[in-house]
Amino acid sequence: MSLLFEQLTIIGGGPLVGKLMDSFPRLPAYNILNTVQAGGQLIAATMILHAHSSPSASASLSSMLLQPWFIFLVLASSVERLSGIALGVAMDRDWIVLLAGLNRPVALAQANAIINRIDLLCEIAGASLFGILLSKFNPVKCMKFAAALMICSLPLTVFLTWLTNKLSSGALDCPKWSQCPQTACNNGPQLDSDTIGWEAIKLGWKEYIHQPVLPASLAYVLLYFNVVLTPSSLMTAFLTQRGLNPSIVGGFSGLCAFMGVAATFISSDLVKHLGLVKAGAAGLIFQALLLTTAVAVYWSGSLSQQSTLLFFLSLIVLSRLGHMSYDLIGAQILQTGIPSSKANLIGTTEVSVASVAELIMLGIAIVANDVSNFGFLSMLSLISVVAAAWMFCRLLKPTDEQRCLFSLNRPF
Repeated sequence: MSLLFEQLTIIGGGPLVGKLMDSFPRLPAYNILNTVQAGGQLIAATMILHAHSSPSASASLSSMLLQPWFIFLVLASSVERLSGIALGVAMDRDWIVLLAGLNRPVALAQANAIINRIDLLCEIAGASLFGILLSKFNPVKCMKFAAALMICSLPLTVFLTWLTNKLSSGALDCPKWSQCPQTACNNGPQLDSDTIGWEAIKLGWKEYIHQPVLPASLAYVLLYFNVVLTPSSLMTAFLTQRGLNPSIVGGFSGLCAFMGVAATFISSDLVKHLGLVKAGAAGLIFQALLLTTAVAVYWSGSLSQQSTLLFFLSLIVLSRLGHMSYDLIGAQILQTGIPSSKANLIGTTEVSVASVAELIMLGIAIVANDVSNFGFLSMLSLISVVAAAWMFCRLLKPTDEQRCLFSLNRPF
């Protein structure tokens, strides 16, 4: 229920928060969202601690759903998730472009790669740290430690935000004008009563559909339907059912993560040698070709042999290199192709569209949550990746508006 409510909150609230972010100065809006996120995290942590100390925590699921602490937990988690998404969109779609330079595509690619690399390493380090803590202390102590980290991180985040702006000579104070003369706004982003609430949601979806680099965004969303040919619970269940050694299953997930890190090192080189759009197409086509081969190996019926099964897994591991490369390059295409005045609105709406895909994916996984359905789900995954590659390749024949938006980068 919590996951469902979070997804619905993102679908409905994403465009609204994006519009607000585009209508306010960057630094105040960023600091306010950081405060809201920290508050949501603390409330959620408090509710979890209350649940551990409450006798009703061991009650049935139906009675737990009616508990006030559970309702506050769901609400706080949803607000925290929405704030975190808005912060990520602001950083990925707006701040990096300003700090790295829109007319420096290789530098922008390198900046994206470094930040993505740091994110991956922090995720690994954070999971390892709390894994160690949970093995030595009870969950209540670990939750209190996490709450203390949240409190300490807020002033540090505000300080680092101020320092970033100072070291960049006030780059984050720049107005949010459009990047292309044909799509330039006369007066910049405005906030009025006509674009609050439901109108803001409709405006977000309208702007998303009419964005000039829509094929790149739809390709990103289509990849969310790849429900099997990734390191996931369904893949783990399939490999376990095949009797594969647990160390090999863990190694498969680890190698997939390693490919994500490796992609951060090659993406900037791809942009440098192929150009932005061709580099994105290369990543998606590479992934589609490897997954096509993997599915062909699966349907050949020879996975009963361990060597063939390992070859099947190797193809999926290598395909993650193409997936993660496109993840970085596609982000840069959207950074370059979306006007600064609408970056947050379109970015958060894109996350809302992806949340719709996640809900559909969740429903399919629930209905077909059986190893016997692995073949059907693998074909669904392959179709989604091939469709994403086909959709993205439409950018290889750009319109006049797309040529304008990419005029500061390498030509198509």
